[in-house]
Amino acid sequence: MNAPRLEIDLVKLGHNARTLVNLLSHHGISVSAVTKGVLGRPDVARELLKAGVTGLADSRIENIQTLHFAGVVAPMTLIRSPMVSQAALVVRHADFSLNTELDVISELSKAAQSAGRSHGVLLMVELGDLREGIMPGDLENVVRRVLCFPNITLRGIGTNLACRSGVVPDAVNMGELSRLADAIDATFGPVLSVISGGNSSNLEWALGGGDTGRINNLRLGEAILLGCQPLHRRPIEGLHTDVFSLVAEVIEAGSKPSRPWGDIAETAFGAAPPEEKHTSDPNGTISQAILALGEMDVDPAGLTPPQGIDILGSSSDHLVVDAGQTGLKVGAEVAFQVNYSALIRAMASPFVTKLANSVPYPNSFDAFPQKRPAASEGRSFTPV
Repeated sequence: MNAPRLEIDLVKLGHNARTLVNLLSHHGISVSAVTKGVLGRPDVARELLKAGVTGLADSRIENIQTLHFAGVVAPMTLIRSPMVSQAALVVRHADFSLNTELDVISELSKAAQSAGRSHGVLLMVELGDLREGIMPGDLENVVRRVLCFPNITLRGIGTNLACRSGVVPDAVNMGELSRLADAIDATFGPVLSVISGGNSSNLEWALGGGDTGRINNLRLGEAILLGCQPLHRRPIEGLHTDVFSLVAEVIEAGSKPSRPWGDIAETAFGAAPPEEKHTSDPNGTISQAILALGEMDVDPAGLTPPQGIDILGSSSDHLVVDAGQTGLKVGAEVAFQVNYSALIRAMASPFVTKLANSVPYPNSFDAFPQKRPAASEGRSFTPV
């Protein structure tokens, strides 16, 4: 079997999604499953839809295209602000998009008119994390302008926290989003059907037993994929944290000195020289192994090795480990757990084979026919 490879357990993935959908439903909150972490894999998307998510969301329109080319039919939301240069593509393939700029929405409107479609817009509001978002004081004016664009439907408002600055979703900022929704509806009538509170970082707040107000949607990726919440990377009770395993093959094994010798400068990626490996061996040797896995394939800092193995360093194509007493030999395989950073880089690498329950999958959406499936034409969805 090819290595390196990323093994995906769809059964565990479905369990995670179903569990979160059920938990949040008791609070009146639906789940949009974010597929960017798996580059829009159709088999993952179908498992998520079977688990009860109300729609799929992705930051890259190319991933949404992948889903359409594979015949996946569901409400699709582009969750990164659209590029003007891709307005026609966004209108063609995404039912909804998250927006902050009137110039972008104007281009979406023109593209929607040309295509004879209606495109749904959710306006993102800045609530402290200082990534994308309209300042709260400007929201009313933006809403007024958006309601005038032809072929554009205002579906709701949302926010994003914890991604850039680590701002924690709490009763204060979520309460502010609810108050803004109430104010918009009071001014313009009931125009907002979706109040999207954020991402996996919102789970502690949403499931904490407090008032969730107007929030009726969350965009979940990491919590479903890795079974943890991103604020502190703690496992979520009842979820699987081993949906993904990254397997690499040993290409060299043997005893080596525990520290380098000669004049020392920066490593290939600009890191400081590795620290001496402490060992009880009086000669300062360790049982070192090299695996065919490197920075081109994964974020090595996001890997958790099995017990008894320590990661010592990496370069473009090599991962160096202390094999300890495991007796690793050339040709042996080592399975690592991954964090979100390691996952998305491994998924994006054309050198990492992807297997979902032992079924191989192409590394590029180019493997799919370049046409929109008839079943997805003329879609009309509500994203909650």
